[in-house]
Amino acid sequence: MPGRLLRPWAAVTLVTSAVSPASQPALAAELATLASRVAEEAAELLMSRRGKVGLVRTKSSPTDVVTEMDRAAEDLIRNRLLAARPGDAFLGEEGGQYGSGAAGGLASTAGGSGGSSPLAGTVRWVVDPIDGTVNYLYGLPDWGVSIAAEVAGEIVAGAVCLPVRRVLFTGVSGGGAWLESSWQAGRLRLSCNAGVPLAEALVATGFAYGAAQRASQGRVVAGVLPRVRDIRRSGSAASDLCSVAAGHVDAYYERGLKYWDLAAGGLIAREAGALTGGLRGEAAGAAMTIAASPALFTALHDLLAGLDEPEAGPGSSPGDSHQVAG
Repeated sequence: MPGRLLRPWAAVTLVTSAVSPASQPALAAELATLASRVAEEAAELLMSRRGKVGLVRTKSSPTDVVTEMDRAAEDLIRNRLLAARPGDAFLGEEGGQYGSGAAGGLASTAGGSGGSSPLAGTVRWVVDPIDGTVNYLYGLPDWGVSIAAEVAGEIVAGAVCLPVRRVLFTGVSGGGAWLESSWQAGRLRLSCNAGVPLAEALVATGFAYGAAQRASQGRVVAGVLPRVRDIRRSGSAASDLCSVAAGHVDAYYERGLKYWDLAAGGLIAREAGALTGGLRGEAAGAAMTIAASPALFTALHDLLAGLDEPEAGPGSSPGDSHQVAG
């Protein structure tokens, strides 16, 4: 596509999967580079078939779809990552858990919703091959490839490529959040909006696929809308979290996210200065995910806690929601 970010695939130097604390910052940067390259290549594949994709099947409801390209992109991502780092483990939305990591002990859980975390000192890739599949099917711009790298249960690197927007977001634990765009030269370091009161906050959100869950979420958003500037709904959690990082929205909340939905985007938001978490001290995850600058996080959290309703549908496994807040 004209002005595209996508770069030709280049070989990446192998790094052993066993991770020592002293090597982790350098490893995180290298993992982010690899994630970025692979995300862009997967995005190029997806762009090549945009508008030509048929529905393969539905998942949790008739509105929760998966296409042949979800699977093709995930296969490409897994093959590229494990070719560069053959000892790593892999968790994908479509194929579940693959591989055992350097320390071993991870059973395959194909089709699972979470899987167990790798043992300490291993790297696991957490991948959503198309975050925003419905947008992809309908030709809307807010869909992307999300790739995160987890070390000993902590996300340390992530990349989100939104190819229609021609942007690539990256985050490295302790190294900041960054934006590359075909609209500008070089990388831009990101910082979330600060000092925004709740009443003036532009808040992004999303909705689950089940009818009962949507009804509950509709009642919650009806309580939020009069208390904020306005609501935005892009249809991609990864895009929304990156929008918090870039200051395109002030805050984001959503119930029902899976681990791969928030792994890369959550790190990018945190590295831009946002807090991420759930309700009442819980980690961000299926029960609730909130992202905003610290003061706004508290205000939005308190509003949502007062509106919270019991979960209307099946949640996700513990492996989906172990990312720490902040």
